[in-house]
Amino acid sequence: MIKIIKNGVVVSVLLDTRTINKEGTYPVKIKVYYQGKPKYYSVGLCLTSKEELEEALEGKSKECREIQEEIGKELSRILKNVEYLAERGTFSFDRLNTRLGKNIGGTINEMLEAKIKELGENNKFGSKTFYQSTLSLIKRYKKNDVPIRDITAEWLRNFEKFCLKTVNQTTLAINMRNIRAIMNIAKSAGMIREADYPFGRDKYQIKEGSGRKKALNKKQLKAIANYSDGNEFTEFYRDLWLFIYFCNGINVADLINLKFSDIQNGEISFIRQKTKDRTRDSKRIYAPITPEMQSIIDKWGNNPRKSIYIFPFMKTGDDAWEHEKKKKNLTKHINDRMKVIGEKLNIGKITTYVARHTYATVLRNEGVPVAIISPMLGHTSITTTEIYLADLESENRARNAHLLSF
Repeated sequence: MIKIIKNGVVVSVLLDTRTINKEGTYPVKIKVYYQGKPKYYSVGLCLTSKEELEEALEGKSKECREIQEEIGKELSRILKNVEYLAERGTFSFDRLNTRLGKNIGGTINEMLEAKIKELGENNKFGSKTFYQSTLSLIKRYKKNDVPIRDITAEWLRNFEKFCLKTVNQTTLAINMRNIRAIMNIAKSAGMIREADYPFGRDKYQIKEGSGRKKALNKKQLKAIANYSDGNEFTEFYRDLWLFIYFCNGINVADLINLKFSDIQNGEISFIRQKTKDRTRDSKRIYAPITPEMQSIIDKWGNNPRKSIYIFPFMKTGDDAWEHEKKKKNLTKHINDRMKVIGEKLNIGKITTYVARHTYATVLRNEGVPVAIISPMLGHTSITTTEIYLADLESENRARNAHLLSF
């Protein structure tokens, strides 16, 4: 079976007799031939001879029809992508492999679904949830699947107006970054031209959320540390919140993963769960163990002879899904208790995020440069840290302006 595609691309089904399996059979493959070079893609079937393959492709028995269906499914997927690229004059094996590897379809819905599946298979449940939210928003905006070519700067601006009726600017920015990631895949796969890419200068630019980032001062932190309602659970979750603050504003996902082996030379070191699979961004964070941190470990931590984990959440053998559930559960418990404490102390809403933001703000107030704070938070860009501290800088400007009065 041979099919000649536009621009000299040839696709055929063959038996790869270059290598024989232990069972004495050969793999059935789809061969894509272009500019004197072949690439082979496995179908997942093995047969004994070329004659058996020919018979299976032409036969009418139930067994032959099953083989035809299996080959046809993969052949159709490859032909669809080859034809797409060839018709646009953008065919290359790199682009074809990108499209096949990402299970790229013609709509953003299909590509989001493929991304969600990929994230699930790689145990990236947090990111998977964000992409599911993006797909849900798009489905609410347009009932029919949206072709990739329809994602223009104008489409994004209209989508933004629709979204801002129900979500805030920060949530919108997260969803827009997800769409941009999908469009980057589409561009690298040759689905759209550089000129048609909708993001960037003079096109659509993602606006980051500008909501006020609440940070506490030292007086408020002391009040929290001294707070007690006589309830052991309140004390437990309050202390974990304080540990987050002292430990470089550590995320809960990283907190529950901390091991006694992470403690060396009076410091805790860890790699953020968020960036551990990104080689370029996987930088180790170091947090000196303060007396307050040590006290919390001594009071609520595991016995190092009985567990590898510092705190009593993860267990040996827990998988990524178990980690995700425990992270969400602990975050909720801490936030619920801290909300009550915030109300009792008239501080306002206190969350794990407030602990992280407070860590950065207190250091900045003490004169620590942003360039030093940034890696301590695990940020890969000083710009991200500056966003954290934007409100502080605004307050500083206002205070400095008062100095001009006479």
